[in-house]
Parts: sequence; C-alpha cells; structure tokens
Amino acid sequence: MPIFDSVNEQMKDALRAQQKLRLQALRNIRAAFLLRVKEDGSTTLSDEECITILRRLEKQRRESIEAFEAGGRTEQAAAEKAELEIVLGFLPKQADESTTRSWVEAAIAETGASSAKDVGKVMGAVMKAHKGDVDGNVARRIAAELLAG
Repeated sequence: MPIFDSVNEQMKDALRAQQKLRLQALRNIRAAFLLRVKEDGSTTLSDEECITILRRLEKQRRESIEAFEAGGRTEQAAAEKAELEIVLGFLPKQADESTTRSWVEAAIAETGASSAKDVGKVMGAVMKAHKGDVDGNVARRIAAELLAG
C-alpha cells in the first residue's frame, strides 16, 4: 500500500481505537502531505515524495526534542519523541555506519577528493547516489574524518 494511503488508513484505525497521541501524529503527517498535494493540484503523492516530506518531519521532530530537552521541558520532548517514532515507522531503514562508510569511500574515489575542503563534492556524490538511504549527518562526519587524515 502506498505511504499516502497507509497514513489515511492508520489514521482511521487510530480514531476507532481512540489512540489520541497516534491520531494527532498521523494528522500532522497527513496535513504535511495535503499541503504538498495542494501545491501541484494532484490527488495523491508518490512514495518518493512522501518519504521526502517524512524526512523533513523527522528532522523537525529531532530539532524540537533537542530544544525541549535543553529547555528542561521533558513533557513536550516526550510528546515529540512519540510523534517521531510514528514518523519513523513510515520511513525505510537507513544504511548502517559501515555501509555509509563504503559509500563515502566510493564517492571520494569517484570525485578525486583529497582534502577537507572537498567534503561538499563528496557529499554531493553520496546524496545523489543514495538519497533517502543514508543519514546525511553520518555521511558528512565520515567524509570529514576520511579526508582529514
């Protein structure tokens, strides 16, 4: 089932089961999807578009959790963590660190990068080849580590 349809189905299930937190998270996801649908006038979204939106929501949740924890607002941080788990449930699993490292090494060889100032070129190659499969922060850290040495 496409992600777009799956969110709608799970929202109905959460409503029937009276799962308030899950329902709220799914409504937030659906709202983000509907904003995108209205932009181009379509009636649905491809899984690729949904994943892009979900990655953005994931990043927003992580930033919110960090800010709430820094401000000592544990209750709001817990709510954001719960919503993050639901967002992550729709996303494909990202590559582990060893796989990411091999992709970064291949990108370094491909681009001919030789110093820390070439991290941008390496990241461009990695993200072009593996967007959605790799955590950009992990890839950047590995690239900087390999090019610094």
